[in-house]
Amino acid sequence: MAKLEIRQFPCLSDNYGVLIHDKETGATASIDAPEASAVKAALAETGWSLSHILVTHHHIDHTGGIEELKGETGCEVVGPKSEADKVPGIDVKLAEGDTYTFGSFEARVLDVGGHTTGHIAYHLPEAKVAFVGDALFALGCGRVFEGTAEMMWASLDKLRNLPPDTTIYCGHEYTLSNAEFAITIEPENQALQARVEEIKALREKGEPTIPTTIARELETNPFLRPSSGDIRSRLGMEQAEDWQVFAEIRRRKDAA
Repeated sequence: MAKLEIRQFPCLSDNYGVLIHDKETGATASIDAPEASAVKAALAETGWSLSHILVTHHHIDHTGGIEELKGETGCEVVGPKSEADKVPGIDVKLAEGDTYTFGSFEARVLDVGGHTTGHIAYHLPEAKVAFVGDALFALGCGRVFEGTAEMMWASLDKLRNLPPDTTIYCGHEYTLSNAEFAITIEPENQALQARVEEIKALREKGEPTIPTTIARELETNPFLRPSSGDIRSRLGMEQAEDWQVFAEIRRRKDAA
């Protein structure tokens, strides 16, 4: 079975860059390109040669390094079809339901719009991994900048229905602030209580809290738990639709 090697590294102020490498074919992709210098440093450390950039959405802290990296390597730039005019150097345009072959792996494309309207995620079932950009964070989710709360909830619902053992890589180290907010929404959640302490310990040592898994997020992330009776009771929304409960949680996080 083909093996997917993954290297995560910090870049910009609080972004993560990620390189994925198919040992069988030698293909190497950068998931987004927040900062060309950081991507090049990670490539130098691994000895891998960049062949692809897989873009999740058009925000500059995810695309700022594309032109320099493509100019130096000639790599293929893959990204969201509906944001193609905002992604520099895009070669392949993908949308919901498409598949893309990366080395020995098949990436399935999910439309996870809301943070931006055309945001996509890449799910590699064989590797049990998904790259979700700013749609989902550890204990959080992206701000709804371009879409609607209902759209964002539909996107998160797709992600929460991935296999529980799916490893999730996201775009930012926001977990400590997310944890401090999450515990105000569901303070009774014992798994969340334990996770908050774990996150504090990791950040005190300067260690990353990413990646996470769908299973951990289903257990502790309030943005994926609008059906929780405790959350609904705390918000006074026992009869609301899931997306409406999600929208209230997102509103409170935005105001925090």
